[in-house]
Amino acid sequence: MDEREDGARLARVASALSDASRATMLLCLLDGRAWTPAELADRAGIARSTATGHVNALVEAGLVSDRRAGRHRYLTIARPEVVAAIEALSTFAVPARPGPTLRSVHADRALRHARSCYDHLAGELGTELLRAWVSRALLEVEDANGPDGDARRVRLTAAGEEWFGDLGIELDRLARGRRQLALVCLDWTERRDHLAGALGAAFMARAQELGWIGRRSGSRAIRVTEVGTRELEERLGLRPVERR
Repeated sequence: MDEREDGARLARVASALSDASRATMLLCLLDGRAWTPAELADRAGIARSTATGHVNALVEAGLVSDRRAGRHRYLTIARPEVVAAIEALSTFAVPARPGPTLRSVHADRALRHARSCYDHLAGELGTELLRAWVSRALLEVEDANGPDGDARRVRLTAAGEEWFGDLGIELDRLARGRRQLALVCLDWTERRDHLAGALGAAFMARAQELGWIGRRSGSRAIRVTEVGTRELEERLGLRPVERR
């Protein structure tokens, strides 16, 4: 291992994250959708003419991937590890906002209750789901991090295979994929773990297909539908009521 080369790579990533506009762009991309540079510029509050330079810096650092569709350029998070890193850094950056407006209070509350963390569920809903799965012996969480410093890994029990399989999640297909099946990440608002990995992504996608959850317009916040509330209570004894 060459520490100087590793240090140089780390410095490039840190440099890409050090700009507030680029950091805002990354937070926007955590909703799992593909964004155009113009959309990211508008959300970051910068001129569209300067967005290209910021986007290129994120791509060069390996944090963001881009693809072309006709005349449009679309940006997405490069890989799941980027999401975990941003969530981890966010635990040090929970803002203290003086004089919040009623609108900002409601928006912040919605994000803390339930939100998408790229392609899996986070917030109070995400952490409560993991607690329920573990308490019912559907998942088992390892006490230590993975061998390469990865987030703590999760084992799917026989009962868990049956539970997720009954939900319509194709576990065999997930196991054959390149992505780690299940791991936990520290949630930046709840300071507790939520489920990530291929299984976390598959559950969120399936919950959307079943109409249990839906996205709130223009936000990473997730709402739990009446159907979802009923199903989660029946299946897990979990009643995801948003705090007031």
